[in-house]
Amino acid sequence: MQISQIKPNIQHMYVKLMMEVIGRGLVTASQIDHEIQKEIQGFPTGFIFAMKVFPHGPSFKIKVLDNKQLQLIDDTTKPHLSIIFKHIYHAYLVFSFQESTARAFANDRMVADGDLSYAIRLVRCLNKMEALILPKPIATLAVKNYPEQLKLKEKINHASRIYIKIAQSFLKRS
Repeated sequence: MQISQIKPNIQHMYVKLMMEVIGRGLVTASQIDHEIQKEIQGFPTGFIFAMKVFPHGPSFKIKVLDNKQLQLIDDTTKPHLSIIFKHIYHAYLVFSFQESTARAFANDRMVADGDLSYAIRLVRCLNKMEALILPKPIATLAVKNYPEQLKLKEKINHASRIYIKIAQSFLKRS
């Protein structure tokens, strides 16, 4: 379905849902995947990063705890790093897998506000999480380089555990 055929309020609801899934998915994947855990070790304790849609669109904010675990937070603390989509339409393009994150950056649809080395580390975490939870044909659209060493058994094992924890976190919130 073409982007112009999707009404803006539906785009907004979809992006909001995807922000929830991505935020919760990243927290969960960091508990399960060793590669993501290794990347998280590079963030300082107390580091806060956010992903949001400009100016007041859907968002999530995550804090790195002292045990290098990730936690979703809901406060007004200014993040050290923000990945910002310039418009809900741009976020929809990425979250509907019509455009990869790398292409969105290249097309100037999103910006990183903060230390670039941390932004690169975060994108690697997001890419690995997407490679784990998405079917390969969709994941190859979402990430620049699909990890070829990712075995089907590992993918299914990790994805099922991540999806179960995401579902549990939604149920706890209700």
